[in-house]
Amino acid sequence: MMVKQKNIRLVIISGLSGSGKSSAIKYLEDLGFFCIDNLPPPLLPKFVELCRQSREGIIKAAVGVDIRERDFLANFLNVFDELREAGYQAELLFLEARDDILLRRFSETRRPHPLAREGSVFDGIKLEREKLKGLRKRADRILDTSDYHVHQLKGVLTQTYFGDQADHEMRLSLISFGFKFGIPTDLDLLFDVRFLSNPNFQETLKAFTGENPLVQKYLLDLPETNMFLTRLYDFLDFLLPLYKKEGKSYLTVGVGCTGGRHRSVAMVHLLRAHLQETGRKVHYHHRDIGQSE
Repeated sequence: MMVKQKNIRLVIISGLSGSGKSSAIKYLEDLGFFCIDNLPPPLLPKFVELCRQSREGIIKAAVGVDIRERDFLANFLNVFDELREAGYQAELLFLEARDDILLRRFSETRRPHPLAREGSVFDGIKLEREKLKGLRKRADRILDTSDYHVHQLKGVLTQTYFGDQADHEMRLSLISFGFKFGIPTDLDLLFDVRFLSNPNFQETLKAFTGENPLVQKYLLDLPETNMFLTRLYDFLDFLLPLYKKEGKSYLTVGVGCTGGRHRSVAMVHLLRAHLQETGRKVHYHHRDIGQSE
């Protein structure tokens, strides 16, 4: 007997091979769902129970189930009904696409269709449609992905599972660093502030970091700092909504100076304050602040 988890939401993704199930799983993971792909249906109750017991308090989970699993059709609907009877908010999302689109996708990836065996890909698609008729009828949502590119599919899933809520905002991270210690590998945007006068050469400021108000004041007293920040703020205010519109879930902005202790740290501090004033949630990290310049 499974113990009911009051708030857990379980999205089970199935459908035709080549319709985008793995992509949908990846996108839901970006949207905050705990995800696992190709889980055998008999393990679904155990998976849900583990989510219920998780210390992280998992309340949104998504699972991909596939016809390639042995006895898939015989087991899945019974397990699905058991989950619902136990009180879980379990829903079935069925993905499909037109035959010509599926044929093109298999041709582009050069993957064999799981049901083609000795026949053609088209024979495999036809057989799979027939086998999944009953499952399709039980689906809570049917999504035809034929005419969606990757960003559109993510947008549809976002709208479907979040509506107009704001808790799927693009995750924005700022990182300060020193060029002498190497450029971070995961940056989407990089700004070099080595053109600013270096507080490290000021005896009264050398021992401080860019988190200190005195260092920040020294830099803000420079006309070029204010000109740079004005343009940087305008640039990011213009750019960030466009990144989000294109379906980007994470954006990492790096600001670098020579040693990563003064100028880059101060600029990240000021940029973070500006972004927070515009209502954005911002994570930040000063990678080299403890290094000696």
